[in-house]
Amino acid sequence: MQIDSEILEYIWELMARLGLFSLAVVISPFAGQFVLQFIQLILKLLDYRQIINAKAVYARSIEPFENSLWLIGVFFFIAIALNLLIKYEELHKFLGFFVYSTLSIGIGWFTARIVRKIIHRSVISLVHRWFGKVNEVVLIFETLSYVLIVVMAIVIFAIGLQVELFPLLAGLGISGAVLGLAAQQTLGQLFGTLELYLDRPYLCGEYIRVNFNPYAEDVYGRIESIGLRSTKIRIVAQNTIMIVPNLTMAGKNIENVSRGKKTMAMLCLDFSRYLREEEQALVTQIIEQESRLFWGFDRASTRVQYEKAEPTSITRARVFFFLTSPSENSLELRKRLLELANEAIAKKLAVQNLRFIVPEPTIYIDSPMSL
Repeated sequence: MQIDSEILEYIWELMARLGLFSLAVVISPFAGQFVLQFIQLILKLLDYRQIINAKAVYARSIEPFENSLWLIGVFFFIAIALNLLIKYEELHKFLGFFVYSTLSIGIGWFTARIVRKIIHRSVISLVHRWFGKVNEVVLIFETLSYVLIVVMAIVIFAIGLQVELFPLLAGLGISGAVLGLAAQQTLGQLFGTLELYLDRPYLCGEYIRVNFNPYAEDVYGRIESIGLRSTKIRIVAQNTIMIVPNLTMAGKNIENVSRGKKTMAMLCLDFSRYLREEEQALVTQIIEQESRLFWGFDRASTRVQYEKAEPTSITRARVFFFLTSPSENSLELRKRLLELANEAIAKKLAVQNLRFIVPEPTIYIDSPMSL
């Protein structure tokens, strides 16, 4: 009789727990709806503080994912209710397999959609601004993101079923080491590609000069594309394509000809009187000294020419500065430094009682480096 009462008590407890779990499953859709309402409440609070526009943010960022958020809310509530059956290990694992697999897939799908939207809205424009055009780096980033999402979903599923992660991670570590040794060359190519994308010694469309054989002439050509494994160079004069592994390119000394641009700045100085030869030499000396204090000037190319202007009592000095720059941003910085150099030159000449006016603005002429 005592055994029968224990069995009866066990059955009543099991039925009660199953009843509560079934009730949780029935009301779980309301839990999913509660998630959406909770998000709306947070957005309304932020809108009340005039931080965001709640309707616009919800329509743009939340409404496309309503179904995914609702599904996550439903199965998250069911997963919590499943703890009522944790006492019954086999039943818990059986039901947990379906609950946690659906929950992990839902979270992974939701995260993948968000990542895809972020990549299409922000990452592509960022890559276009950095590298000049959208290329395989977006594919690398998107693939790595999806791999991390899959790993996250597997971890959620394993934690839900109370699977030991340390033996699993140890097994994955050993397998990863074996695969790493087997794919050492492939990994080397990927690291070479990563180094090229981070350092950016050249971009698509630029001309470079590089030597692959110390006993042969340098290769001069135009960068056609930068792929995951290799760089394609169209050789000048031959019009053939050379395909070079990125790992090889990362270890070479590369001369980027396209970025070797010179900008000539011509400045006119009109002195109020005629300058004697010694005064002209003093002006030239001051200009050369002051230009040395500023970074970005080709000091060996600085030239000063003197001529008589109308009326004949005026001496005009034409000053030629050459600015070197690898990019447009640094060229603008050098132009700003040239303005500071002009101010410093004016102060030095004023001390020597050599006053002048600038009749016209500085003229900038772009010219490529000689090959």
